[in-house]
Amino acid sequence: MNILLTGATGTLGSRILYSLLEQRFDAIEQIYLPVRKKATLTPEKRIENVISSDFATEFIKKNRAAVLNKIVVIDADEFLIPETFLGTKNRIDYFIHSAGFVNLSTDPKAKKEIFKENLKFTKDIFNAFYKHINKFVYISTAFASGNIGGLIQNDYSQLTSENYRNHYEASKHASEKFLTEAGKEKNIPVQILRPSVLGGNILEHPNYFISKYMVFYLFAKFFNSVTTDDQVRITTTQTTGLNIIPTDYAAQVIAKVISTEIEQLNIVHSQETNMMNGIAKILEVVGFNNFSFTEELINVKTGFSSKLEAFYYETIGVHLHPYMTSKASEWDTTLLESILPIPKYDLEDYLSETVLFAKAKNFRNQKW
Repeated sequence: MNILLTGATGTLGSRILYSLLEQRFDAIEQIYLPVRKKATLTPEKRIENVISSDFATEFIKKNRAAVLNKIVVIDADEFLIPETFLGTKNRIDYFIHSAGFVNLSTDPKAKKEIFKENLKFTKDIFNAFYKHINKFVYISTAFASGNIGGLIQNDYSQLTSENYRNHYEASKHASEKFLTEAGKEKNIPVQILRPSVLGGNILEHPNYFISKYMVFYLFAKFFNSVTTDDQVRITTTQTTGLNIIPTDYAAQVIAKVISTEIEQLNIVHSQETNMMNGIAKILEVVGFNNFSFTEELINVKTGFSSKLEAFYYETIGVHLHPYMTSKASEWDTTLLESILPIPKYDLEDYLSETVLFAKAKNFRNQKW
């Protein structure tokens, strides 16, 4: 079995790499990893750092040499010419496209770059590789449905809503639509897997670890650094929730499901974390108490109650507001549970522990 995985140095991609090797080690002949150079780090060194990380799984730690022998690192500059590393005979059984440009901006000026990095790049790699692959697995986002609310099923192919919260969601859904049609045209099976917001580990040790702090972690980091007594009014609603799934669980599901005939799957928790309760937990952990909730829209026109409030809404509040006011949603996890049962834990306690772990690490991302 030959696998190609993009995004192996990313938050989810690195855990997918671990899970693939752990679950399918004997079956894997080679796993190809396209990686960009980064500052003084070569692609090979970046992957070596992922494999030798203190936060790798026990299986990876015990089998580092054997694991590295399975890996073929590809310089990203040569990635779109598959013949240079595949030759004319080797084929990819599973092409897993996990790399993505996560930018939650709603600024119209950001749309072009976001669509280029997500939609155009997806088109480029499919068109470059379809002759060399047996199956294309696309890691999308559960929020590609847009802000539709209600019961959300796994099949997004018939969704016509254009109520996206940002350009990222729109670009991921557009990529799904392209792949569905291109797969049919080229007779290549396409599988679309959609994790929700990624949180810290719950199955692997150390619990609560995550390599990059995004989304609700940004909220925690922002208020953790506050040194004033300014008041902040936080706009959200009583019914809004956020679906959070542990990264290691999502990765294990992906590694399991690629060999099935499932075409679309949301990798989500069966319940959302209530936004008001979750925010209160986060702010309790970081020690910020001078806040209140409101359902009113707060911006320059309505006026700000403090400099801190203005700074919040001019920075992370701009990107998080669409999620803080989303429609209440339920998620059908029947199929997901049949693949790998969702771990049982208290949602609010989990949120507190993930933020506590991040705070202890000073919200520092892993430099792979």
